[in-house]
Amino acid sequence: SVEVWSDYLNVHLHPKSIYVIHQYMHDGYCGCLEAFGQGESLLQDPGCIEELEDRLHFYVEECDYLQGFQVLCDLHNGFSGVGAKVTELLYDEYSGKGILTWGLTPVMSHVGVSEQWEKTRTGDAFMPNWIRLFLVCVFKILTVGFFPLQDSQKNFYRLMNTALGIVHLSSHSSLFCPLSLSGSLGIK
Repeated sequence: SVEVWSDYLNVHLHPKSIYVIHQYMHDGYCGCLEAFGQGESLLQDPGCIEELEDRLHFYVEECDYLQGFQVLCDLHNGFSGVGAKVTELLYDEYSGKGILTWGLTPVMSHVGVSEQWEKTRTGDAFMPNWIRLFLVCVFKILTVGFFPLQDSQKNFYRLMNTALGIVHLSSHSSLFCPLSLSGSLGIK
């Protein structure tokens, strides 16, 4: 049975490469990881930091010549705080090594809808009806199912998380690169 996205993962990951944050799992007791401060506070726990350092040292010791690190981090939610603390740890522990950080943001609903999409949706484009129906369903799932219209508080959190994430991640990275499929960095 499928419960989370990683159930679709065909690559078997090494047990040391996975660290589960139990309180923020799908059925966790704390709900969603929404704010930058929540993510930062996760790595304030000495047990969590020790476990993360042990896992990191395991892989560093396997390297013949460590050149640097790549960090992929969501900017729009509490994982921006987690990523900020991880890059800070890497910066402190391995100051001579490069840290390339990718700040990832989602595409918000109805951002960048082109004329071609409107032709596809309304039927002006030449294509079979089953393909048109499939594309309309996929578009609705992506724009409504994953990112429904949010209230102003969630938009504010998204804006603050992105701003704080950019500031903190760029200060501890050799190169910080925000990455989004839209020009808005996930901000309305």
